[in-house]
Amino acid sequence: MDNCIFCKIIAGVIPSATIYENEEFKVILDRFPANEGHVLIMPKEHCDNLFGIEEEKAGRLFALAVKVAKVMKETLGFENMNLVQNNGPVAGQTVNHLHVHLIPRYEGDEVKVTWPQMDLTDEQIDAVKIKLAENL
Repeated sequence: MDNCIFCKIIAGVIPSATIYENEEFKVILDRFPANEGHVLIMPKEHCDNLFGIEEEKAGRLFALAVKVAKVMKETLGFENMNLVQNNGPVAGQTVNHLHVHLIPRYEGDEVKVTWPQMDLTDEQIDAVKIKLAENL
């Protein structure tokens, strides 16, 4: 995609702090991190978001995220991590190329990945459960 900043990073048109890549994925340090060691994993083939990726490739992406997360934890010495993946502008996606954030969490940091919690009734939960289960 000509206007996709991540496609340009993958192609080497825009430099990046690449820590790993293979034939399918590129792993870079986020240029504007939420915390020290914040990493992005992106497929090399352009895909707007999670809704457009093949399930098997998504599985390999998640397996890579686990591998990278373990190395990050061992190397950087943090205990906790957020794994974030936004899909669409309402969900906070700002670059329309599928990517996963691995954000190390350090005691006392000010990173916030939270939302207000709804208080649904058992009936409301059951109605959603039935709809989703029927379609899976």
